[in-house]
Amino acid sequence: MSLLSPPLADRDHLRGSADARVTLVEYGDFECPACGEAYPVLREVRKAFGENLRFAFRHFPLVISHPHALVAAEAAEAAAAQGKFWPMHDRLFEHQDALDDRALTRHARKIGLDLDQFESALASRVYEARVREDLASGQASGLLGTPGLFINRVLYTGVRDRASLVAALAQAAVKAKVL
Repeated sequence: MSLLSPPLADRDHLRGSADARVTLVEYGDFECPACGEAYPVLREVRKAFGENLRFAFRHFPLVISHPHALVAAEAAEAAAAQGKFWPMHDRLFEHQDALDDRALTRHARKIGLDLDQFESALASRVYEARVREDLASGQASGLLGTPGLFINRVLYTGVRDRASLVAALAQAAVKAKVL
């Protein structure tokens, strides 16, 4: 059984309450087609669970297969520095076919970022180390590809459709309540 390592911390990108009974962590790659397919499913699952679910995202760019994945992750971090990680996260998954430098600047403009600050961060690669820390934690947690999902710190290896994920999360919620 693979466990999430390290556990969630303040540095992580989180949606939902710290008091939620279930935590779902995704290791994702903004250029990965499977992550793109999982994106609307995870959005539906978050909506179905509401306040009972805490969701976190960590970067796992597969740079050999996806040449824009690393810079897209850095763009998300540059957006996070301006308080807009989640709008950039959503936009990148909704526009996976537009991840080159010019497109990233358009995305930044669209979500209202300070473009000088954003472009400076990308040019200086200031967030590359942060992205690589997530990548290393995914590898330490036993991941080989994306999307990698952890439910209450345990690697989820089941089907990534809405019904299967909801069932797994419900089972984890019941187990968490018993403990």
